[in-house]
Amino acid sequence: MNSVIQKAKRLIIKVGSSLVTNDGKGLDNAAIAKWAEQIAHLRSLGKQVVLVSSGAIAEGMQRLGFDKRPTEVHELQACAAVGQMGLAQIYETSFRQHNLRTAQVLLTHADLADRERYLNARSTLFTLLRLGVVPIINENDTVVTDEIKFGDNDTLGALVANLIEGDSLIILTDQKGLFTADPRKDPAATLVREAKAGDPALEAMAGGAGTGIGRGGMLTKILAARRAATSGAHTVIAWGREEQVLTRLAAGEAIGTQLVAQTAQLTARKQWMADHLQTAGRVVLDAGAVQKLTAEGKSLLPIGVIEVSGEFGRGDVITCTDETGRPVARGISNYASSDARRIMRRPSTEILSILGFVEEPELVHRDNLVLL
Repeated sequence: MNSVIQKAKRLIIKVGSSLVTNDGKGLDNAAIAKWAEQIAHLRSLGKQVVLVSSGAIAEGMQRLGFDKRPTEVHELQACAAVGQMGLAQIYETSFRQHNLRTAQVLLTHADLADRERYLNARSTLFTLLRLGVVPIINENDTVVTDEIKFGDNDTLGALVANLIEGDSLIILTDQKGLFTADPRKDPAATLVREAKAGDPALEAMAGGAGTGIGRGGMLTKILAARRAATSGAHTVIAWGREEQVLTRLAAGEAIGTQLVAQTAQLTARKQWMADHLQTAGRVVLDAGAVQKLTAEGKSLLPIGVIEVSGEFGRGDVITCTDETGRPVARGISNYASSDARRIMRRPSTEILSILGFVEEPELVHRDNLVLL
């Protein structure tokens, strides 16, 4: 069994609070330095890497003198605000040793639930990756309330995998992987080497939260793997202190538990667009644009649009029809209907002069488009 990480081009790596903060004793500089070194190696192999890091609240607790996790929301938010400073500083220092730049990205569920903010976050992350930067993502615990919390960074890692169409999600934890039972209680428990992501039997094997430092247990990791699999991302759950764990996974070694997605990445994304979203508007395409989309697999450019109907925003799903009204495709619009009307029938090179800004040169990118 080879690791699914070996072929992956875009990786999301999530590290838990107990690892980052050495079980709440303070930021583990040595461990973070090792992960930075390994991520630098992954980058040298041509892989794009996004790091989802827990630890801000735990670090803030240590700095502010809390001996157990506060229950008051404002105290948690204060811990996050203080801890985030140290977290960003240590990552920046560690990656700088390998001539890599980092960026701090703080997200809430509301950022990904709102389509326009979802697209903005997606565009920012893609731009950072294109510029060779390693994004360090955490939940924005200083502003979240119970209604908008991800609840744990395992879920956040899965949502980021979906957001940027990651190939694989690596969850580094304080356990060797998923066991058939809790190994701390059952000596007969064995490690699950490989399984299908989303298999209900896996949830029965997983227990509750693992430590008092972090919020996620093995169950949240199993559910995160199931969520990541909806966009075709495979998941590996492994012990974060395993020697050279990331480097060895990239070399094809099977470490920890490998949860394989059963849906191809493109298929999952196209199915989501085709079946589960109501379209907010419609654009009519000329014959040339229809040919580009259907026969050549191209994106939809504004110049090929002859009519825009309905009111929609950037990030809304729209239907593309031919001049007879026959639906040709469905996709996510990069522009609101008011802007689409201004740039239709015009070349992409004129978007800036017409609107004063350019979101994308395409009205709908081919990656965000499904043929009907």
